[in-house]
Amino acid sequence: MPFYLSKSSLLQVFANEVNAHRDQIIELDQTGNHLKFLSQKQDVVLIKNLLVSVQSRWEKVVQRSVERGRALDDARKRAKQFHEAWKKLVDWLEDAENHLDSELEISNDPDKIKLQLSKHKEFQKTLGGKQPVYDTTIRTGRALKEKAVLPDDTQKLDNLLGEVRDKWDTVCGKSVERQHKLEEALLFSGQFMDALQALVDWLYKVEPQLAEDQPVHGDLDLVMNLMDAHKVFQKELGKRTGTVQVLKRSGRELIENSRDDTTWVKGQLQELSNRWDTVCKLSVSKQTRLEQALKQAEEFRNAVHMLLEWLSEAEQTLRFRGALPDDAEALQSLIDIHKEFMKKVEEKKVDVNAAVGMGEVILAACHPDCITTIKHWITIIRARFEEVLTWAKQHQQRLETALSELVANAELLEELLAWIQWAETTLIQRDQEPMPQNIEQVKALISEHQSFMEEMTRKQPDVDRVTKTYKRKATEPAHGPFIEKSRSSRKSLSHTAPPPMPVFSQSETKNPRINQLSARWQQVWLLALERQRKLNDTLDRLEELKEFANFDFDIWRKKYMRWMNHKKSRVMDFFRRIDKDQDGKITRQEFIDGILASSKS
Repeated sequence: MPFYLSKSSLLQVFANEVNAHRDQIIELDQTGNHLKFLSQKQDVVLIKNLLVSVQSRWEKVVQRSVERGRALDDARKRAKQFHEAWKKLVDWLEDAENHLDSELEISNDPDKIKLQLSKHKEFQKTLGGKQPVYDTTIRTGRALKEKAVLPDDTQKLDNLLGEVRDKWDTVCGKSVERQHKLEEALLFSGQFMDALQALVDWLYKVEPQLAEDQPVHGDLDLVMNLMDAHKVFQKELGKRTGTVQVLKRSGRELIENSRDDTTWVKGQLQELSNRWDTVCKLSVSKQTRLEQALKQAEEFRNAVHMLLEWLSEAEQTLRFRGALPDDAEALQSLIDIHKEFMKKVEEKKVDVNAAVGMGEVILAACHPDCITTIKHWITIIRARFEEVLTWAKQHQQRLETALSELVANAELLEELLAWIQWAETTLIQRDQEPMPQNIEQVKALISEHQSFMEEMTRKQPDVDRVTKTYKRKATEPAHGPFIEKSRSSRKSLSHTAPPPMPVFSQSETKNPRINQLSARWQQVWLLALERQRKLNDTLDRLEELKEFANFDFDIWRKKYMRWMNHKKSRVMDFFRRIDKDQDGKITRQEFIDGILASSKS
């Protein structure tokens, strides 16, 4: 207990020290966030990674501190429970030993001997009632000993277990010796039949406990406790051998010296002999069965512990896999390593089935007190193995999916680069061709270029997926036909604004092919928009020329006047707007420009 108290105090000091650094962590996070707004993009990523690393390690320290505190509290409670149970049991054993030592005197009166024997049987019942307490105390001490790390703790627990075991054996031995002396005294006091009946009653009492159908299998702790109890019984059986021999000798003497009918004496002696031989054989048989049960329990325990250790390592391996690489070779290497791991998992499945088989064999002949424990261990190894197997299969599927996506993205990348090469070459060749001076031909070129732009728009999600940008907003309007409205009214075609050029982040990837794709994709977009502008300008110019070819000033003047009246504008107001310098005069060129500007609006 002092050990756990000292450890708890040290942990409390450490926890206070950890909490004292909380403000520094918060201040560091605030400083890092402030630096991110003032730094370049590559530095922002570095700062972010450092902050995430520090925060993750800080959380691990806090979590492990809490877990350590819980573990110490649990260990302290277990140690306190063991110490209290041990102290209570040792005190009772000392009192029982003192009680046995104080009642060494045996009366010569048969009635008093019978009374002393009756009282001793009551004591033996009380002693038998302490057997579960003794077993639980020994089991708890062994569990603490297995979890002990320091050699001093192991030695102290060994000493405590040895002390309680010695006291228990001493009290049991003295109890058996006391009963043996009382039975001998009863025999020597002339109460042959009472002594004989008492021994036969004891044989009938212990015989069911030694029966072949009594289960002795279970976990290691239970089997060892059963072996300890059987050793005590064998000592008691050995001490009663002298009593049996004395009774047989006294019985033969009674038969030889008596002139009465001694048939009933012969029957009693024969029954004693039969019961004694049966109990001795059953005792040897139970010893053999206990040794077999001990061997099976040790094998089962070793198998379970080895599996649990391997499962813990496997869980740690699967838990700390980390992020998947972007390189196909590195990913394939991870897949190969994981395949080797999966082979080990499949090999361990045989060990799991073997351990479960051992447990089921033990369950078939298991002691009632240990059925729950064996079932618990079987459930634990099955559940944890299935969990590791499922986790491993999920990781394998994740690796294979990542590799297939990587291969698909690589193929898509090559397809996009080839298409961009064709698109760039096609746009350059079309720009080098002379622009036609016919409106219908220009509209045909516009329709052709619109199809090209639509195809480029359809490929945009593939480019986004390959470059892993995904920065285009979902609210962005869908790309429609790209032809702008001309300055004149067009009623034959439906024209909309061009799509916005895609924006890519710069140099997030180490793959030069992806950087090349991003750069060339933007270049092709610019070439396509430039050709769009040229085609629209040519169409606008040709339509204006077509309108000017049939220009009639009188018709235009009437339309203009109607427009002025419709706008409810005055001529003088119009001239004042044209007169920029407000000198009351306008030039001929200013008049022309003003008229044209007003007609356009």
